[in-house]
Amino acid sequence: MSRRPDGAGEGGSRVKAIVQRRYGTADVLEFTDVPKPAVRPGEVLVRVRASSVTHGDRVVLTGEPYLGRLAFGPVRPRHQVPGRDVAGTVEEVGRGVTRFRPGDEVYGEASFGAYAEWVAVPEDRLAVKPANLSFEEAAAVPLSGNTALQGLRECGRVRPGHKVLINGASGGVGTFAVQLARALGAEVTGVCATRNLELVRSLGADHVVDYTKEDFVRQGRRYDVILDLVANRTLTELRGALTPAGTLVLSSANGGRWIGPLGRTLRALLVSPFVRHGLRAHVATPSRRRLDDLRELIEAGEVTPAIDRTYPLADVPAAMRYVMEEHARAKVVIAV
Repeated sequence: MSRRPDGAGEGGSRVKAIVQRRYGTADVLEFTDVPKPAVRPGEVLVRVRASSVTHGDRVVLTGEPYLGRLAFGPVRPRHQVPGRDVAGTVEEVGRGVTRFRPGDEVYGEASFGAYAEWVAVPEDRLAVKPANLSFEEAAAVPLSGNTALQGLRECGRVRPGHKVLINGASGGVGTFAVQLARALGAEVTGVCATRNLELVRSLGADHVVDYTKEDFVRQGRRYDVILDLVANRTLTELRGALTPAGTLVLSSANGGRWIGPLGRTLRALLVSPFVRHGLRAHVATPSRRRLDDLRELIEAGEVTPAIDRTYPLADVPAAMRYVMEEHARAKVVIAV
């Protein structure tokens, strides 16, 4: 007997969605009909207009690192409709919801299920969509923008005048981090590949380092905060590029097939009590407050989503292949 995709209601309405019934490559993703989601107390039913590809979607797709299966499902995905970033219009609100009403334009992070025409999202994971963004642009913001803002402001405690280095400045999180560090008053250095230098400059980086030609840890510059989104340098090397009281924020999901970034995180926690530097492992958590803060920055013109490509919902498998095989820069968006 086939399993009903999680998050779907029992009514007669059917909607288009991407369904993942097992772990694997993008080939396991199916474009099919599923029951329209039911809205529960405290939830908002959103007519999805756009989503975007996140690293979490890639983890759920492959089931790697294997440690993640404790949350996503040990044998097969527990929630069969993937997707987290969402931008769309409120269709219905559940009992107890007070902040939204039908017709409101919203954006935020679903727990799962955003690769579909409709998704039910907890009220506290949504905020009013930035008025100056299209739905496609807004869908690029939630998880990546939230990760960058939390990593810089709350973990790195970036202040005006700080020298901040973003390792991985052209990626989904990095493109937001460059702009947010500037908005926080920092002098920003972005590390990226040759083909992305102009992109990172255009986002406001004061300095760019081409990692294919230069080694930022050996240039002699020192930074108050390093936001590491790549995990391609050792903790010792990264600490060597910090000021004496500098802070290293580890926010990369890269790592081995079994435990992913956990090994690197544990090493940082073990080393931290014995060094002067602040070593902080950053795991982003959804936040309506940060979504509101991002909206204000976007509407003020200080932050703009950078989008690489846009795919229709039916082509999510192609979008995932592009992200995983061709090293997409900035954000890849799904138009629904």
